[in-house]
Amino acid sequence: MRPLPVAARSLAAVAATGAALGLGLATYAACEARAYTLRRVEVPLLPPGHRPLRVLHLSDLHVTPGQRRKLDWIAGLGDLRPDLVVDTGDNLAHRDSVGPLREALGPLLDVPGVFVLGSNDYFEPTMRNPVRYLLPDDGRRHTDTPQLPWRDLVDGFTDAGWLDLTNRTGALTVGDTTLGFAGVDDPHLGYDRLGDVTGVAGADRHADVRLGVAHAPYLRVLDAFAADDCDAVIAGHTHGGQVCLPGGRALTTNCDLEPARARGLHRHPADSGPGDPGSAWLHVSAGLGTSPYVRLRVACRPEATLLTLVPQESSQR
Repeated sequence: MRPLPVAARSLAAVAATGAALGLGLATYAACEARAYTLRRVEVPLLPPGHRPLRVLHLSDLHVTPGQRRKLDWIAGLGDLRPDLVVDTGDNLAHRDSVGPLREALGPLLDVPGVFVLGSNDYFEPTMRNPVRYLLPDDGRRHTDTPQLPWRDLVDGFTDAGWLDLTNRTGALTVGDTTLGFAGVDDPHLGYDRLGDVTGVAGADRHADVRLGVAHAPYLRVLDAFAADDCDAVIAGHTHGGQVCLPGGRALTTNCDLEPARARGLHRHPADSGPGDPGSAWLHVSAGLGTSPYVRLRVACRPEATLLTLVPQESSQR
C-alpha cells in the first residue's frame, strides 16, 4: 500500500487537530453550561437611612423536569434568605416543568416577589441551528408553536403572593422601603404595552424606589422606563451572549441592546450617570439556562444574582 503524499498527510493532521479542538471546546462549553454561579452586586438605590435590601434576580431558567442538578442548585438559593425575588421570565423549557420548578423554588415562594413572562414561558422550545443565535433577530415569532402551561406558572406564582407585572404596575413594602413596579410582557414577542405602565399610569410616584421589570431589554422599553423616572430596570433574555469571546465579551444580545451591556450592572442610557435626568440603573442577568437541545455556554457561566440595594449618596436621585 503506497503511503499518502506529504501534503495529504499534513491535511489529515490538520483535520484531526481541528476535530480534537472542536471536541474539546464542545466538552468545555457543555461543562460551563452546568457551572451555576451566584453573582453579588451592590446597587445604590435606597434613600439615605434605609436598611439594605437583598434582591434575588432570577432569569432564563429554561427548566426541564430532568435537570436535577439545576433544580437542586435553585433549591439551594433559599438559603440566601432574600428580602425580594424578581423573576424576569423564560422559566420553562418543557410542558411538565411547572411542578418541578415550584418545588425547587420552595421557600423563595414565601418571600415577596414580582415576575414577568418571556417567550419560553409561552411556547415550547424547538430545535434550532445554534448559529442563528449569533445573527440579528429575524423578527419571526412562535405563533405556530405549541404553548407551554404558562397559565399554571402564573397561577403558582400569584397563589404564592408574587405580583404579576405583565403589562401592569404594583407596589410592595419590604422592611422600611416602599417599592413601586412597572412591568411589561415580553418585548421580544412584541407583547409589551408600554402605554399601560408608563406616563400617568407609571410606577407609584410616592414609592421610595421605582423599578421597571422586563424580560428582554429592548431599547424602546429601557428608554420608556428611564424617561418615566424609574430608578432601575431589571431584565434578562440575553443569556449574557451565551457564546462569548475570552473574558466574557458578548457577540450578541438577541435584541437591540448593544453587546457591551449584555449582562451585569450598567447605566441607561449608557452615557448617563446617577443624577442625570432620564437616567436609570440597568441590571441584565445572563440567566441560568440554555435551549434544552443545545446546552452549551462559552466564557459566560449561567447565573443568578443577589442584588444588594443600599442607600445612595445624597447627591444622587
